[in-house]
Amino acid sequence: MNKRQALVAAALAGVCAANASASGQMDLPKGDQEKCYGVAKAGQNDCGTGLHGCAGQAAVDNDPAEWTFVAKGTCEKAGGKATPPKQDKQGK
Repeated sequence: MNKRQALVAAALAGVCAANASASGQMDLPKGDQEKCYGVAKAGQNDCGTGLHGCAGQAAVDNDPAEWTFVAKGTCEKAGGKATPPKQDKQGK
């Protein structure tokens, strides 16, 4: 491996590490926010679920398993729940 290839490999590794670090922080609310389940619009969820691993992949509006951050104290007013839906014994 020459110096140029090593430099390119190091740059790509840095970009990948930065993305991994940022995605690990996606489900941390700001101080004035809370998770709200069941109010996310299709494609506007804030993080993954058992069906997918990324934000922005909700398939339908108001899916009970999808969540988004909302201002504290507003979740139930918006029709959502602050706790995730219960799963049955098969994980559904």
